[in-house]
Amino acid sequence: MIPEIVTTPLALLLWAVTGYLLGSVPFGIVIARLFGLGDLRQVGSGNIGATNVLRTGNKTAAALTLILDSGKGAAAVLIARALATEDAVQIAGVAAFLGHCFPIWLKFKGGKGVATFLGLLLAYFFPLGLAACATWAVTAAITRISSLSALMAALLSSVWAGVLGLPQAIAMTLALATLIFIRHRPNIERLLAGEEPKIGRK
Repeated sequence: MIPEIVTTPLALLLWAVTGYLLGSVPFGIVIARLFGLGDLRQVGSGNIGATNVLRTGNKTAAALTLILDSGKGAAAVLIARALATEDAVQIAGVAAFLGHCFPIWLKFKGGKGVATFLGLLLAYFFPLGLAACATWAVTAAITRISSLSALMAALLSSVWAGVLGLPQAIAMTLALATLIFIRHRPNIERLLAGEEPKIGRK
């Protein structure tokens, strides 16, 4: 189930562009350079997200990246909610996620979108975002594997949407979870081979 479409196609397109541009800011690369950590794309997995920043050993830089990457997803949702209707809110949130994964500034080679995904869910409906974050945290505490935690949070997000009485969010969470699984394909291969690194490993 999706929200009723009440916004004009042109307005939805504008919200999609707004969300995409917010999401496409590569905070991981910016923070890494500000902290003198070099080009993040040449570190660890080459990903531009907080987990790879943590592999540099700088926890402060990793925390800032996590906050900012989450914040841009949340910002897209909150701005759209303040100025538009529910269909535009979902469009802006999904576009922010796509902007992080495929940023125009990096030739469409971005991150895996997990922090942005969690941020937009927290802004969309706080209990839903909290449930997804808790899923990530519990899985991480047990396995110490960031990618597996992200996959579990994405996989169960639609379940939590249904449990929390948000049928209008199920299609959105399913779409985002599918993209997260696609973006994590190399991680899934390493998980199956037992070769995925633990959280904090440089």
